[in-house]
Amino acid sequence: MPKVVYVGNEGEMHIVDAFAGESVMSAALRNGVPGIIGECGGNASCATCHVWVREEFTEAVGGPGDLEEDLLDLGVSDRRDCSRLGCQIQLTDDLDGLTVDVPPTQP
Repeated sequence: MPKVVYVGNEGEMHIVDAFAGESVMSAALRNGVPGIIGECGGNASCATCHVWVREEFTEAVGGPGDLEEDLLDLGVSDRRDCSRLGCQIQLTDDLDGLTVDVPPTQP
């Protein structure tokens, strides 16, 4: 069971147990993590689950696909190289301890 660490804009940490195969977004919603809205329910159409993946995990998580890339370009005001949509990051046991920062505002 992988753990995910969500860090809010004031440094508060929310450490949650996730299930392998679950998305970063769904784990956050299931555990009431502030700042992750997931308005579209994980359909990659709203960008309200935007997170910044910490540098030590960017390679393991991988980069965004074409659709996600478009949503990040069009729908995210503070886009960074480490930006990802939480709904598009599928958790595995290898991602145990994944740490993501939650932007102060979502689109």
